[in-house]
Amino acid sequence: MPVVIRSAALNDVPAILAVEQQARGAAHWTPEQYKELVGSGVVLVAEEAGRPCGFICAKAVAGEWEIENVVVAAEFLRRGIANELLRELMQRAEIEAASAILLEVRESNLPARRLYEEHGFREVGRRRVYYSAPMEDAILYALRFDR
Repeated sequence: MPVVIRSAALNDVPAILAVEQQARGAAHWTPEQYKELVGSGVVLVAEEAGRPCGFICAKAVAGEWEIENVVVAAEFLRRGIANELLRELMQRAEIEAASAILLEVRESNLPARRLYEEHGFREVGRRRVYYSAPMEDAILYALRFDR
């Protein structure tokens, strides 16, 4: 069954939270934080047969977009959903004339790092001991758009 990528609405927040809570390594936010981002940022939901199975969140500030969270439900991993979410976010950023998309990712999250690199993101820095539980560096990535 095909996966549909669409903009999130406020009534998607409970489903977003349910997907997020399955992912141990994801950033965990409150419902209020997701509601605020749905209202002021970019939140895309992937759904299959009407059931949310993943999402991506980003904030746009001064022409740069920062990816805040990308999560795919465990049972939907390895099916290209994160790839589709990222591709759609990149298309929207280009349409909105963003100058770059930025993000940080756990150093040990090799599947995510490969995904970003396959889409043209380049490592631009490191934040030492940025993550806790376990303590780990964040690798900073950027995708710059030629304007």
